[in-house]
Amino acid sequence: MTENPYDVLGVKPTASDKEIKSAYRKLAKELHPDLHPGDSSAEEKFKAISSAYGLLGDSDKRARFDRGEIDASGSEKPQQQYYRSYGDTGPEHHYYSTGGFEDFGNESDLFSELFRHARSRGSGPGAASGPHRGADAQYQLQIDFLEAALGAAKRITLPDGEVLDVKVPVGIKDGQKIRLKGKGYPGFDGGPAGDAYVRITVRPHRQFKRKGQDILLSVPITLDEAVLGGKVDIPTIKGKVTMTIPPGSNSGKTLRLKGKGVKSGDQLVTMEVQLPKIIDDDLKKFMQDWKKSHAYEVRDGLEGVV
Repeated sequence: MTENPYDVLGVKPTASDKEIKSAYRKLAKELHPDLHPGDSSAEEKFKAISSAYGLLGDSDKRARFDRGEIDASGSEKPQQQYYRSYGDTGPEHHYYSTGGFEDFGNESDLFSELFRHARSRGSGPGAASGPHRGADAQYQLQIDFLEAALGAAKRITLPDGEVLDVKVPVGIKDGQKIRLKGKGYPGFDGGPAGDAYVRITVRPHRQFKRKGQDILLSVPITLDEAVLGGKVDIPTIKGKVTMTIPPGSNSGKTLRLKGKGVKSGDQLVTMEVQLPKIIDDDLKKFMQDWKKSHAYEVRDGLEGVV
């Protein structure tokens, strides 16, 4: 008889989804067959915890189990005869189902790679012998916006003290991965080491934003610059440049700085007209006099405005 899945994972029936996931991750790292070659006991335990998490890691299956609608193997209790159709189907049966494991796919932990590695070559009696490639390792690296745009040399220090040097390519995007060939976990029986994959997280910049290879920047301009035009210094990811503001530039007007984006991209600069913080009497009087002979309409296109 299949053991109670809560007992297999060492958690209480009242455990939260997070506690169940945490317990499974810990056991999976300890018992994975790739870490215990030839140990049939570890393999059987791994199958048991995989089966238990396949049930408890799925909220619908867990609820049905708690209600007594299915047993610990995932079979319908009123339909026990169906158990045989799944019980001996090998590594693809529901004991090895990846259902409930998808949330490990992007984690920086050993199990997600070991699980795929075991699935690709089989495990236990009858599995292929000889050299096997080591599992791939997954890491996270957070970098600054400018480092992503311009490229950088970074270094990751692993828990065991080993150092990995990472060359961040120019223009890498948030969420992309860098592959370090042969920097993963050691192979088995003389096989080559796996690769290391470094997932990049890009910290936002307080001024710049990015759209593809273009850099976006909003720049405040004064009332007189908007009316008369002028030259202003503008920051870019490649240093300051002088930009000419055309006379009559409204808020929202966008100017293009060619070649000042990521790689061959441009920088798009959007004007934001800002009034003085204090509207003094001179400005008020000037505008009152100017309005008398220069009034103009700007809301003709708005619905409901006559």
